[in-house]
Amino acid sequence: MNILVIHGPNLNLLGTREPEIYGDTTLAEIDKHIAHEAERLRVRVTCVQHNTEGGIIEALHDARDKYTGIVINAGAFTHYAYAIRDAIAAVGIPTVEVHMSNVHAREAFRGHSVIAGVCRGTISGFGWASYLLGLRALAASRGE
Repeated sequence: MNILVIHGPNLNLLGTREPEIYGDTTLAEIDKHIAHEAERLRVRVTCVQHNTEGGIIEALHDARDKYTGIVINAGAFTHYAYAIRDAIAAVGIPTVEVHMSNVHAREAFRGHSVIAGVCRGTISGFGWASYLLGLRALAASRGE
């Protein structure tokens, strides 16, 4: 299994960005946790980060024929980026939406995801471990 992890906008600022919400773990540290979990699960993983909607869409398009699963934290694009939704649907790769914070316990607009309907599932509220749970979910559903 070959999994692409896509980190969305502002996640490059983790560790210093609103630590009361996102904690003090940096994106590089999260990627190390992801790599360790991927090794444990015996899957390959590639992590990318994009601050632009177009960058995320290009990563999704490029995933075709390369990846068998996607974990995506689309950040604020989750709530209004129909083009990202369409790209997830178009590539047809099982995708898990993840969020570090519990989006339903925050501002009302964060509780609505336009991408959830084209994802296999959503994991929210477990900090950086949300990514690991997303990897585990994809690995557990191999071939489904």
